[in-house]
Amino acid sequence: MVLIKLFLSFLKIGAFTFGGGYAMIAMIQAEAEHQGWFTQEELVDFVALSESTPGPLAVNMATFVGMRNGGVLGAIIATLGIILPSFIIILIIAKCFEKYEKSKAVGGIMSGLKPAVVGMIGTAFISVARTVFFPSGVSVSAFSAVRFWVFLGLFAAASVLAFKKVHPIKIILLSAVVGIGAGYGLGL
Repeated sequence: MVLIKLFLSFLKIGAFTFGGGYAMIAMIQAEAEHQGWFTQEELVDFVALSESTPGPLAVNMATFVGMRNGGVLGAIIATLGIILPSFIIILIIAKCFEKYEKSKAVGGIMSGLKPAVVGMIGTAFISVARTVFFPSGVSVSAFSAVRFWVFLGLFAAASVLAFKKVHPIKIILLSAVVGIGAGYGLGL
């Protein structure tokens, strides 16, 4: 039964989410909370782990969730569920691309999807940020916690480095070193 739920849930996520892995985070979070697959805190860990491993974010997350809840077969089933809709859609688009490339309807659909994708990515960002920065809820004490300032400083530094076109691997490694150091040194 778990395998069927994994497949159908990730099939739905793969079929109804446009904009890539970041846009899928909100749907994965909602589905996982509904199914009881993991907590909000664990979502942050899944995102971090998925971003740190090779491959697309959503596929990695589906694999991790599937593995955790259904073992190796669960990982395979969840991964198939998330990629199958994209695979089918790409085959259809490839077949029809030249015929409908200049269509106003297709252009209108794409124009309508763009703001929705930005909204879904924004929702995922806010949800993950709330869990990381305010695990006990938003309060004045959250802003005085060393953990908040370490994470905020790390986020700011990573943002500056990204805008300066520092290679992402260097940013990930630097963030890992600082996070580990802060975790051990400050007891985070």
